[in-house]
Amino acid sequence: MSAVSRESVSSFAPSPGLRGALSGFWADKARVRRVLMIWGVALIAAVTAFFYLTGGRYVGSDDSYIHARKLMVSTDVSGLVDSVNVHEGEQVKAGQVLFRLQTLPFQIALDNAKAALAQTVLDVNSAKATYRSAVAQANAQAAQVTLAQETYGRYQALRRENAIALNLLDQAQSTLRGAQATYVSLQQNAQTQLAMLNGNPNLPPQQSPAYLKAKAAVDEAQRQLDHAVVRAPFDGTVGEVDSLQPGTLVISAMSAFTTTSAVGLIGTKDMWISADMKETDLTYVRNGSPVSIAVDTYPGCKWNGAVQAVSAGSDSSFSALPAENGSGNWVKVVQRIPVRIAIGHSDCDAPLRAGMSAVISIDTGHRRWYRMLFGN
Repeated sequence: MSAVSRESVSSFAPSPGLRGALSGFWADKARVRRVLMIWGVALIAAVTAFFYLTGGRYVGSDDSYIHARKLMVSTDVSGLVDSVNVHEGEQVKAGQVLFRLQTLPFQIALDNAKAALAQTVLDVNSAKATYRSAVAQANAQAAQVTLAQETYGRYQALRRENAIALNLLDQAQSTLRGAQATYVSLQQNAQTQLAMLNGNPNLPPQQSPAYLKAKAAVDEAQRQLDHAVVRAPFDGTVGEVDSLQPGTLVISAMSAFTTTSAVGLIGTKDMWISADMKETDLTYVRNGSPVSIAVDTYPGCKWNGAVQAVSAGSDSSFSALPAENGSGNWVKVVQRIPVRIAIGHSDCDAPLRAGMSAVISIDTGHRRWYRMLFGN
């Protein structure tokens, strides 16, 4: 190699001082690597163990939906719709009129029932008068029986003395028997009238069976007239009403099976959330456990709540066709248990609607380290 090339190579070679610095650097780096490999892993393991042991307090589900009372409000009487007093989306209060049926047929039926009720009072008073008349006739006939019996006795005495003809005695005996038969008939008639008065000759009309029957008919006619005006059973929002129009025939037997004879009403109070929780998450969930609620429709808004009830059975246990796991291909599946959560106050004023999706987080109040130490 030439002198020039040796000089050029030697110019790039590190000096003794630089070589010492580099060797120290690599030694420090190896030392740092060993420290990181040992203490770094230990630190990560410690942090992981810390979060694991202090975790397990919260369980949640994103398979949750808001529910509210829903009802197709109709009536149990038949008639033509006279007017619809609400529109879709309207907020109504309990007792507010939703729609009315034509009341004239129901008013006519009520007037007829009231007339029948008044007639029963007259019938009872007439029955009491008839009974008194029957008793008076029976008493009068009793006097005739006494007279006929005395006459027959005198005729018997005269006949023993041969003072009268035999046909006169027979006639007196026949008169006596006729009077006795008439007396028995009048007594039976009086007993019949007394039975119609329920055995009480002074029976008040209001206690007679006929009056009570007629009064029940009046009450039923009044009930039907009242039910011709359909009112909201609770506070809510009208959901469906366009299918019900004035002139629509509402048939009571079909009110539960068609929307053309009802007004859809969704409650705005006492809403709740139904969450399908994994059975493995419900170990420490109790009624009253606090819940944090987030609704997908309102990002950033939070609601407070509490566990109201945990279902007594899983979703599959209430299925019409429950799963049969008796075969050899059985695979264990984590079951879902419905949990009902009462909705509390919110940090923002946002209206909730039935069917909205929600995410919940239940505070069980338990941590893993506590369970590991105390076993519960």
